[in-house]
Amino acid sequence: MGITYARRAAAVVSAVVALAATLALPGSAGRAEAAIGAITWQDEFNAPAGAPVDRSRWRFDIGGGGWGNNERQYYTDSTSNAAHDGQGNLVITARRENPGNYQCHYGRCEYTSARLLTAATFTQAYGRFEARIKIPRGQGIWPAFWMLGNDMGSVGWPNAGEIDIMENIGREPNTVYGTIHGPGYSGGGGITGSRTIGQPLADGFHTYRVDWEPNSIVWYLDGVEYHRVDPGRLGGNRWVFDHPFFMILNVAVGGNWPGYPDATTQFPQQMLVDYVRVSGYTSGGNPPGASAIRGAHSGRCIDIPGADPVDGAKLQIWDCNGTAAQAWTFASDGTIRAMGKCMDPAWAGTANGTEVNLVTCNGNPAQRFTLNAAGDLVNLSANRCVDVRDWNPNNGGKLQLWDCSGGANQKWSRV
Repeated sequence: MGITYARRAAAVVSAVVALAATLALPGSAGRAEAAIGAITWQDEFNAPAGAPVDRSRWRFDIGGGGWGNNERQYYTDSTSNAAHDGQGNLVITARRENPGNYQCHYGRCEYTSARLLTAATFTQAYGRFEARIKIPRGQGIWPAFWMLGNDMGSVGWPNAGEIDIMENIGREPNTVYGTIHGPGYSGGGGITGSRTIGQPLADGFHTYRVDWEPNSIVWYLDGVEYHRVDPGRLGGNRWVFDHPFFMILNVAVGGNWPGYPDATTQFPQQMLVDYVRVSGYTSGGNPPGASAIRGAHSGRCIDIPGADPVDGAKLQIWDCNGTAAQAWTFASDGTIRAMGKCMDPAWAGTANGTEVNLVTCNGNPAQRFTLNAAGDLVNLSANRCVDVRDWNPNNGGKLQLWDCSGGANQKWSRV
């Protein structure tokens, strides 16, 4: 899927399918699954029949501009296109319309549908992303459960990255596709895998999932692995899957890849979603040598807020939870790293009160720290200690540099 950019041109469809066929093999026996923690976000869709989606969890993309793929639907936020069924499901409905109500890129829209996303409500880097879905069917029908990088607005597609957890096109009713897109491997060049089963996927509910960890994404259908990618698969292109992503659920009608509805396609078509669940990524799969850094005063660990490794994230203390946001590696260059970035005094500051943040590793000596035998976590440039501001022992207490005093709020240990 895509937002306002070409995704799969018709000329490369056969190449995509051929590539998918070569990748549609189960994972090797004995490969360890990612270390998955507690659920961090979920929607069980248990509202009464006809109720709209929970706007604290989902928002809508709206419009009929073709979405870069020459799609034919207009996406609305109407309950006629997205609502609960009262039986524990979200229902996304694609309808044939009398042209005239909405304007699409090709004229008056023939179809409406819905596209839900969490860009404004929830993002996460790494973990398990899973949904139990009964997909729609028919020529030209294109359901998807997928993700985009949260920096779409600043770097655009495909630099932000795209992870397609589930896609199906109606003319291949038994086949699920899983794909990544990034710079140099977008559109028809996406890294694609598939699995084909013995009956149409639309005949019942199936679970579609990815387990995503640093340098690895693995796809599953009903708990069975069918596709796996890592940076070595990219032919030297850049891996762009080390930052938070948001989720999308939609049903498209038509487009370059699936083709268009024909006389065999029946409407309305519905995608039923039983649940969407996201789990955290734990230290069990963290980089070798990674450890938490626990404070003696609070008993809590140095943490990246929201597991969002954005430049300038203000480091804090939080209940030790074994997630990637607390998995710190003491590198040979003197930096302390987590989620691909470095512990850093704001603006290379050396004064008392300088915030301790997370910033892209840049080789500046200001990013060098050491944890000495006395338990002092010392910034070498400032010769000051990492300190919990105001002796705050609670979740969310912020870190700063301060003269080393020997106080318990400056004492740390690797655990």
